Amino acid sequence: MTAELHSGGCQCGAVRFRVHGTPTDSSVCYCRMCQKASASYALALVSVRGFEVEWSRGEPSWFQSSNAARRGFCNACGTPLAYDAPDGLALSVLAFDDPDAFPPLVAYGVEGKRIWCDGVPALPGRHTLEDEKAAPFLAGLVNYQHPDHDTERWPEEERR
Repeated sequence: MTAELHSGGCQCGAVRFRVHGTPTDSSVCYCRMCQKASASYALALVSVRGFEVEWSRGEPSWFQSSNAARRGFCNACGTPLAYDAPDGLALSVLAFDDPDAFPPLVAYGVEGKRIWCDGVPALPGRHTLEDEKAAPFLAGLVNYQHPDHDTERWPEEERR
């Protein structure tokens, strides 16, 4: 029987990864380090301890964010990809092609949660195309982001 394969990568496609199997130890962290590393109010990570992880295209660059941990990111586009600490490697849930496969089970660093976080789900929701003022801009938008699946090649020259 073949283990499930989950792939993901950065926004530009320079770094791609595969995880053999389905990790379930997923969490969000509201600590200030994770906020800065993700440029968001929380960082969703899934531990891949005990799973085979391969960097299938390129490799992340690393920033030593503390004396105990380093963070992997794409050097070309800046996408946060990994968190590596003594207890093992974790990958950014939102870097996976199917992030919904890894729902968080716990929230860490809640003392760092921004005071407005709990109100976000209650904000009025609008679909992107409902913004009439943005319609001309959106009509001419060309997406250069890597698709949410593995590709044989993804050279930047072909996108221009």
